[in-house]
Amino acid sequence: MRSGQNFCLFCLFITCLFLGFLYFSFTSPWFSHVLKCKPTVEEKKNDYTELIIPAGISYPQPSLSNSRPDIATTTRWLAPIVWEDSFDLAVIDNIYKPKNITVATTVFAVGKYVRFLKELIESAEQHFMVGYRVHYYIFTDLPDQVPDVKLGEGRHLTKIKTASSSRWQEISLRRMEMVEKLIEEELLNKADYIFSLDVDSKFYAHWGAESLGDLVGVLHAWLFSMSRHQFTYERRPESQAYIPIDAGDYYYGGAVIGGRLDKVLKLVKTCRMQLDRDRANKIEAVWQEESHLNKYFLYNKPTKLLSPEYLWDDRKEKPNFMKVVRFSQVVKNYAEIRPNP
Repeated sequence: MRSGQNFCLFCLFITCLFLGFLYFSFTSPWFSHVLKCKPTVEEKKNDYTELIIPAGISYPQPSLSNSRPDIATTTRWLAPIVWEDSFDLAVIDNIYKPKNITVATTVFAVGKYVRFLKELIESAEQHFMVGYRVHYYIFTDLPDQVPDVKLGEGRHLTKIKTASSSRWQEISLRRMEMVEKLIEEELLNKADYIFSLDVDSKFYAHWGAESLGDLVGVLHAWLFSMSRHQFTYERRPESQAYIPIDAGDYYYGGAVIGGRLDKVLKLVKTCRMQLDRDRANKIEAVWQEESHLNKYFLYNKPTKLLSPEYLWDDRKEKPNFMKVVRFSQVVKNYAEIRPNP
């Protein structure tokens, strides 16, 4: 008798367990993901990091020899350095375009620098991330003077009002803080990658998904071929941006910063904190946020480096080994456009 009661209780328990499982499988998101093998929200958010190429795509077989023996195409930590002929654009686009990624792009146009916006955005529409979704975020104290440029499909522009300044250095110093705030408050669920670009620049040739990576730095046009002793790092130990004379890999330009949102957020937050400490100690790094960027990259290596093709200077003659200039800082009269010397 007792064994029969136990058996009935056991059967009732199993039945309740089964019915409960069925109920939660239809009502609980967690069970739904498990049963249907769907990725979690975080996996969906980061699935663009997987390099999957669609079946049936034909492209030339890669060579085991260096495609550019005349220049370095990798760093000591095996991060690629992107040059013309070091990548296959067809392969790159077939990997990234199906992901429907969005690239946030910040530009700071304060005071007279607003005059450079039209040429920058018009040239970006011709060359920058063409075929991808791009959202420009223009930080400016003169939103009414932001030009009306026709944007391509899937491309948008948002103006963000910011304060004016009587010192160009202060504008430079505030960039990290403003990008940090933008990512935290606006971008985390709206974009996959971000680039911050200097406004007094122009695109001359293709800049596409070959530039995407977790954390992206660009080699400075004037310093990339020099020794570390000649780099214009911050050399005063009192500053948080200090780099000793015998340290350093490359000199990175502050006019271009990029990468995945979480990686760039960590970068700008760290640099902003270091800038705050310097301000509290009444010291300003020699090249403001660029000095702190170089300090960050010394200990947090970028996962991809863009060659000077991606940040040239119109005043500088192009060397023979540089096959293309993609993005360059334009010639201007600093004394006329800057609010102070």
